[in-house]
Amino acid sequence: MAATALLRGALPGRGSPAWRWRLHAAPRRRLTLSASSLGSDPADGAAWNCFLLDERALLRVRGPDAAPFLLGLLTNELPLLSSEDGAAPPSARAAYAHFLNVQGRTLYDVILYGLPVCPEEASGFFLECDSSVLGALQKHLALYKIRRKVTVEPSPELRVWAVLPRTPHMTKAVPLQERVEATAILTRDPRSACMGWRLLTQEQGVTLVPMGRLGDLQEYHTHRYQQGIPEGVRDLPPGVALPLESNLAFMNGVSFTKGCYIGQELTARTHHMGVIRKRLFPVHLEGPLPDSGISLGTVVLTETGQKAGKFRAGQGNVGLALLRSDTIKGPLYIKTSDSRRVAVTASVPEWWPTATK
Repeated sequence: MAATALLRGALPGRGSPAWRWRLHAAPRRRLTLSASSLGSDPADGAAWNCFLLDERALLRVRGPDAAPFLLGLLTNELPLLSSEDGAAPPSARAAYAHFLNVQGRTLYDVILYGLPVCPEEASGFFLECDSSVLGALQKHLALYKIRRKVTVEPSPELRVWAVLPRTPHMTKAVPLQERVEATAILTRDPRSACMGWRLLTQEQGVTLVPMGRLGDLQEYHTHRYQQGIPEGVRDLPPGVALPLESNLAFMNGVSFTKGCYIGQELTARTHHMGVIRKRLFPVHLEGPLPDSGISLGTVVLTETGQKAGKFRAGQGNVGLALLRSDTIKGPLYIKTSDSRRVAVTASVPEWWPTATK
């Protein structure tokens, strides 16, 4: 049964309509553009893989001061808020950004979703983050809240799904449309077109996506590692990762024209100097891997034994490594604890700007 509203914005004891995101009850509908767009399908008839991301969680930030409050903490502009009927410019309902510490290092990576605007309620946003730091992020926001009229609260009733096409042509054969439904928000992943769509819902995401099937979460992580997309604290260790070395600019996650925010100075200076000697690259591992995998932070060496960088995180034989850009074309390797060599092959993703290739 579809819920009466995707979000009951009121806190306990706050039943006034002014505190509700007023999405009225509606029958569940598949989030498609047109049934006439269907084309050839895979053998099992599925066009989209739907991945339930239990390691991602949502905070809701709302109130009259929500927008200026977040702008002073985030590296990016906020997504454009849609009207109550769900109308918004394409690709405007979500944005990617980082929270930084005062030294300019990444604390938390987030995807922001703008909530529909209605006359009775102040602006609001969902912040999608790594579930393991949900409490830490909430405390971080409380630290800077001071006297602002802002409410920050978890939204455990909502679940985050990633939706990826099974084959590239499926994006045209079975298209999706950004929209707000009574029990769901569907929007393009703001980081890169290769990451498909994001779906927030109380229901089973597979039932809302036309020709969708439940995907194996390992497939999702393998895909994003192959594409060089970091996500969460394993890939972006708090207080360690630098945003531009982590390709924040490539993932549409930073604005160099917005107002001031915590940690801006180092990021802006690095950008204007135009020199980023190390980057987070997708890597493929070849050779006998330890049963426990490659340890996070393991040194990556060149053929001559010089340090090229460090392995950041991965799954199986794919992962991410922070490497000097001038070393990625030569042979690289990792020495395991039992003195075996594991060959490391770094690549430049197709979606990166051509100037970096």
